[in-house]
Amino acid sequence: MNNQYYVYILANAHNTTLYIGMTNNLERRVYEHKTHLNKGFTHKYNVEKLVWYDVFPTPDSAILREKQLKKWNRAWKEEMINKMNPEWKDLSEGWYEGLREK
Repeated sequence: MNNQYYVYILANAHNTTLYIGMTNNLERRVYEHKTHLNKGFTHKYNVEKLVWYDVFPTPDSAILREKQLKKWNRAWKEEMINKMNPEWKDLSEGWYEGLREK
């Protein structure tokens, strides 16, 4: 049984669009975004760069945090990202050998 849940933020190439999500398998979920498996918001706005994430012990705690972050204004989200990832690099870089290059 998986005891880790993730809340994550993805950005587009120019860091102008953010997406907040929750999953129990961060690597799989980021892969789904990068390969545009689902034709939703992240596909439409080409949001596939992992810029922030946090780990939670229960799905309820992760869902609560995800909902909280979705209510935050842009400046608060940017401040949080800057603390973990000041250069806004793709934290999933190198996870997927052979995945198309951007």
